Amino acid sequence: MHESRLFKIMYHLLDKGQATAQELAEKFEVSVRTIYRDIDALSGAGVPIYTEAGRNGGIHLMNDFVLDKAVLSEEEKQEILTSLQSINFMNNIGSNQTLQKLSAVFNMSSENWLEVDFSRWGNKGTDNEKFELLKSAVIHQKCVKISYANSYGGICERIVQPLKMSYKSMSWYLKAYCMKKQDYRIFKLNRIIDLEILAESFCKSSFPELDETLGQSCNTIILHFPKNMSYRVYDEFDKTRVSKKENGDLIVSVEMPEDEWLIGYLLSFGTQVDIIEPIYLRDIVAEQAKKIYEKYTL
Repeated sequence: MHESRLFKIMYHLLDKGQATAQELAEKFEVSVRTIYRDIDALSGAGVPIYTEAGRNGGIHLMNDFVLDKAVLSEEEKQEILTSLQSINFMNNIGSNQTLQKLSAVFNMSSENWLEVDFSRWGNKGTDNEKFELLKSAVIHQKCVKISYANSYGGICERIVQPLKMSYKSMSWYLKAYCMKKQDYRIFKLNRIIDLEILAESFCKSSFPELDETLGQSCNTIILHFPKNMSYRVYDEFDKTRVSKKENGDLIVSVEMPEDEWLIGYLLSFGTQVDIIEPIYLRDIVAEQAKKIYEKYTL
């Protein structure tokens, strides 16, 4: 506790510039005499801390103390602050406090140049709360009970050991060990309807470096898009997978798992996509489109 308070006193002085012994005593809930003993301890440890009498006096650290002793370059300090700022989109109080502390320690500010928000429209609070709960479960190695909307149209309950949060292709995923299946699984965060952090802990293991489709069949899908669909093609496919024809139309060649999601994904392009390969996918998509048509024309 004593060592922790010494660090907090240093941080407070770096952040505020100066403070009186009475202010520090009230902040850390100790006596003024204890604060002066702490100041002596810091001074004895080589920290250039001093007191100044008078109306505007108080306890100070010498200017540029931390910078003189830092092992990081100015660029490295700014990179650290920028990285912290870039993840602050979750409105995480802990991250914000860390950003403030390091800004004070480095004696520099982080430019507010970036804003990132991965939550869905109209659902910022819920999505971010879910993210924070799962992040806490991963860090503290706590089992989680989830209600999950699976790809078969059902809602199932699982107890999982959360191992890692992953962001891929505009979506967040949870990599976890599923107790029911006794195997590793990937869960899409948007499909986790409810979750509860359990008291049960687990020993963390490494998620296997396997194909992330976890056994799903992947084939090369070749698609043709008219040039007016460029905005969406480059939104959703890496440019290295896209080639342009003389008339401006686009050809996309990509490895994708063949499942219900793929059919729905292709249908989302409506008439603005032509399936070149594999040919049999045309019949599957056409059949699904026919069912949709019949549903709304009865």
